[in-house]
Amino acid sequence: MIRVLVAEDQLAVRAGLVLILRSAPDIEVIAEAADGEQAVRLARELRPDLVLMDVQMPRLDGVSATREIVAERLADVLVLTTFDLDEYVFGALRAGAAGFLLKDSEAAGLLEAVRTVARGEGMIAPAVTRRLIAEFARPSAAPSATATVTAEPAELASLTPREREVLGALGQGLSNAQIADHLAMAEATVKTHVSRVLGKLGLRSRVQAAVLAQELGVAGP
Repeated sequence: MIRVLVAEDQLAVRAGLVLILRSAPDIEVIAEAADGEQAVRLARELRPDLVLMDVQMPRLDGVSATREIVAERLADVLVLTTFDLDEYVFGALRAGAAGFLLKDSEAAGLLEAVRTVARGEGMIAPAVTRRLIAEFARPSAAPSATATVTAEPAELASLTPREREVLGALGQGLSNAQIADHLAMAEATVKTHVSRVLGKLGLRSRVQAAVLAQELGVAGP
């Protein structure tokens, strides 16, 4: 079972998310939080596998809550966004969120996103990916003021050529299976390379690696 904590301040929205999640036989909603502080407290107490996190919440916003949860290695975080404020998206990515999903996603998409992140594979909704890539492609684009992850190109020297290829594939938003097919590698080998890339670059998630690949211009075409 995938144990999920749902953090969303709007009661009606939270109830809908819980209803969808509980419809899946392999997902268990173990608690609900109405604000960021409660989300962090419950994550510490219950140690869920995954926190479904809204970015805009009272008392403690979703970005700050994500940063605390990831820093303490309490759970993976899948962030829900409406794209009201782009800085929230970039901030949560750098805070270590393992995935991003739009609030208007269909039920099947939500369930698949939860399962993907629970497997250890970060994901970003296609619409979010397109927006992120567009932002990084803009000459005026600059890292958010909330950025906590930085890396100089020289740091890439620590990567082997194969690891650099894997980083580029992560920058394209590819899953482990897609990277394995793209680079003609076994999926288990891909997982090993991804772990090494994250460790060498001091990153918390593959989504952060994807962002870094875009920032440094090493993502494949």
